[in-house]
Amino acid sequence: MHKQAMTLISLPESRAEAEALDATDPLALCRDAFALPEGVTYLVGHSLGPATIGALRNLRAASEGAWVNDRVGAWNSAEWIHLSEHVGNRLARLVDAKAGEVVVCDSVSINLFKLAASALPLARTRRLVVEEDEFPTDQYILDGLSGLTGVDLVRAAPGKGISQLEGGVLVKSLVNYRSSQLADMAADEASAQSGGGVIIWDLSHATGVLDVKLSAASARFATGCTYKYLNGGPGAPAFVYARADVADRLETPLPGWMGHSAPFEFTSAYAPKTGTARFASGTPPILSLAALNGALDVFDGVSMVEVQSKARALGQMCLMMAEGMGLDIASPLDPASRGGHVSVCHPDGYPLVRALADWGIEADFRTPHTIRFGLSPLFLGYAEIWDAMSELAEIIETRSWDTEAYREKAIVT
Repeated sequence: MHKQAMTLISLPESRAEAEALDATDPLALCRDAFALPEGVTYLVGHSLGPATIGALRNLRAASEGAWVNDRVGAWNSAEWIHLSEHVGNRLARLVDAKAGEVVVCDSVSINLFKLAASALPLARTRRLVVEEDEFPTDQYILDGLSGLTGVDLVRAAPGKGISQLEGGVLVKSLVNYRSSQLADMAADEASAQSGGGVIIWDLSHATGVLDVKLSAASARFATGCTYKYLNGGPGAPAFVYARADVADRLETPLPGWMGHSAPFEFTSAYAPKTGTARFASGTPPILSLAALNGALDVFDGVSMVEVQSKARALGQMCLMMAEGMGLDIASPLDPASRGGHVSVCHPDGYPLVRALADWGIEADFRTPHTIRFGLSPLFLGYAEIWDAMSELAEIIETRSWDTEAYREKAIVT
């Protein structure tokens, strides 16, 4: 269990106080933008964000409108050809990037490969580093890149990636997928760059829930998914960020035709687009991009400082109430050291999650004992979290989770 000094957050001590917080919440109206069914408390936005009305509207317009009516002509008439960059520019504000520094394309796994391979020539040493508790795909991609290039891969102990970087290339999540531990981006960048090293940031568990500061931290490279807190839809394409002053120095290892400066000239020689757009490879998934573009509407005019503050307050409620149930806390107690989800441990975590789901409270489980609660502040309220944690306490007290049906594992947990 984590023991540390905490940043103070005023928490409700009753359901009435939770309702009072909801009544003055500046983000409360955002709930209306989500197509959530009644009776569901959705605490899995850190894994798959729920559908927004804007996403569904755009999806229908792209499929039933442009695709039906204009067909191949929609690449021009609906400007599909520019959608990856347009959506990237909208997303840029949420991560403190400039126009042209973000492009939406491919998956996080593919983008990690492209960025890490591209960054190797910029690093002082040919060395790849990843921490042992990093998200598995990040580890697999670096392992594969190491095998292809012959560059040594160092698996550092948790939290030791920077100290073992030695001028190489480090892939690191801003928010740890399991514990929600938040890295110090500015400090890590300063340390890495002073030694000639490069960091590729994985922002998958940070974008859309934290006030990410890429430019302020002098970060040069990042990728992240869009189907979690950005609510882009299952399998929505990821994004690539490359700082403007270094992007044109990079050579992508996957030079696809959509990253070409003149793709419809159909030349044999590859000539990359300027800036981050060169990291686009194949034909963009227009329906997914259209949905993501609509999902981003909910962030228009929203302060990411307020989003981060509420996420941390909701997380603090969860942890304090879980601690009162005797659950082991697997996330930092200090909200300033944490992302947008919180994790607790119970030896029978999986059947507990299954039991919660039968009460309309959806959380997720990570083997062997971790229960994760995603606190998406745009559609969750304080009273809703109070009720969810109160129901969890009752399930634990009555042991209603202790059935064979709940212990039977599904493929996706």
